[in-house]
Amino acid sequence: MVEDLAVQCSAKGCRAAAVWALHWNNPKLHAASYRKIWLACDQHRKTLGEFLDLRGFLREVTEFPPAD
Repeated sequence: MVEDLAVQCSAKGCRAAAVWALHWNNPKLHAASYRKIWLACDQHRKTLGEFLDLRGFLREVTEFPPAD
C-alpha cells in the first residue's frame, strides 16, 4: 500500500504544506517553454520568488494545487 505524501514547501528545512507553485527556468539551459516548479508555503513564497527573480529565472507564480 502506498501512503499519500504531503506536498511540502521547497525551502530548505521547511515541512509546511505547499500553497504556491513558482514556475521557473534558466534561459541559458532550458528552452523558453520549459518550466521547473518549486513549491512554497505562505512564509517562503516571497524569499523563494526573490531568489529566482534576481537571477531572471522566475516566470510565474500560481496557487497550488491549481484551482479547477
